[in-house]
Amino acid sequence: MKFVTYISPSTGSTAVGVVQDDQIVGDPASATLLELVQTSDLVIAGERILQAHNETIPLTEARMQAPIAAPPSFRDCMTFEGHVVNCNKWLDRPVPEVWYEQPTFYFSNPQAIVGPNDEVPIAPGSSMFDFELEIAAVVGRTGANLTPEQAEDRIAGYMVLCDWSARDVQMHEMTGSLGPVKGKDTVTSTGPYLVTPDELADRRRNLGYDLTARVSVNGSVIGEGNWADTYWSFADVIAYASRGTRVVPGDVIGGGTLPTCCLFEHLGLDTTSSRWLTPGDTVVLEVERLGRIETTVVTGPEVVPVPPRGSRLAAR
Repeated sequence: MKFVTYISPSTGSTAVGVVQDDQIVGDPASATLLELVQTSDLVIAGERILQAHNETIPLTEARMQAPIAAPPSFRDCMTFEGHVVNCNKWLDRPVPEVWYEQPTFYFSNPQAIVGPNDEVPIAPGSSMFDFELEIAAVVGRTGANLTPEQAEDRIAGYMVLCDWSARDVQMHEMTGSLGPVKGKDTVTSTGPYLVTPDELADRRRNLGYDLTARVSVNGSVIGEGNWADTYWSFADVIAYASRGTRVVPGDVIGGGTLPTCCLFEHLGLDTTSSRWLTPGDTVVLEVERLGRIETTVVTGPEVVPVPPRGSRLAAR
């Protein structure tokens, strides 16, 4: 099933719906999609919404929201070897061995998630603003110290995710041996659908699914990839994330950028490339069966300074 969170025309509030043909069958009185993930089997919950048939609106007229607006946590990973190779080419270094040993990730900001058509502000102080076309999984059941096989069984669904990245802020802050933090947490776009795994089963291939993805800026295609080319599966990532702790329903796991589907990679592929996003750019990110994010980049807020104090130890 394809689930959506949308603004109900009858109540003006957010509602959960199921996509059927070219319409949304919604339930304005239902719990949020996060609450449904946390308390019930999504397919069974979707069947109840379809049977109730409380509200029907054309898909093209719906005001779509982020499927899950404030998840319990948001981890982001790098699962595609091509992306890692291309980025490290520009940095003039080999792929770190640890990347092949474990599906490393960082924690991003669950409070900065927006919908598939919301405007995206440039991160404060950034002149190297970038997109990253990703696929995300949403955890459906609690688990700790999971095997990949157990983790696979805990995936509630998948959605398109854009990890907007302030590359200059990111690279500067990571010289401090932590991060990425402010280079990543201004905004993350998700949606338009949360698609249950059974919808994709016929396209299963390798460690992912044979589904193509592409991203364009102002109508020009920048990059294309295929989910089936992943090096680490979502089951691998969720199992690793649960090691020594637990994952819970509603946790969002970003799978990392598909190869060539961010501007940063093109610095390594084409040394003459210097293109970054500017206000007014329209970015479209699409994944087969998962839908598309289409958004406009706008001017962001100015930097509110936090003045450095210098080193007290050095002054002694």
